[in-house]
Amino acid sequence: MIITSRKPYTAGEIEKLKEEFEVYVKTVIDLKRKVCSAGANRHFESEEILLGEGSQQSDLWGGGIDLAAGTVNFDSMINIRPQENNRSNEIQDPAKRAAFEELTKFFFQEALNEPRN
Repeated sequence: MIITSRKPYTAGEIEKLKEEFEVYVKTVIDLKRKVCSAGANRHFESEEILLGEGSQQSDLWGGGIDLAAGTVNFDSMINIRPQENNRSNEIQDPAKRAAFEELTKFFFQEALNEPRN
């Protein structure tokens, strides 16, 4: 199940997002608009949703979260963008990577037990 949100996911929503891979949730985050689309089988599915809602391609980055380990992953085929100097499926720009991690922790704070304002 794919759920797109501007606010942290609830415990119930996180349970639904886990349906695809049990402990891992794929995410695509619009770093500018601070919107997360999560729970897809493939990142491009969430990417299409966000593009349809007005996101710009350059603001969308993919990865995921391992809920069992509490770690953020920065790996997605949608991240390969030679024209933006990102030649890997990993988010290479340190600022974008840090923003992606911070937003992932914000959206999944319920699962990480990290309350944020």
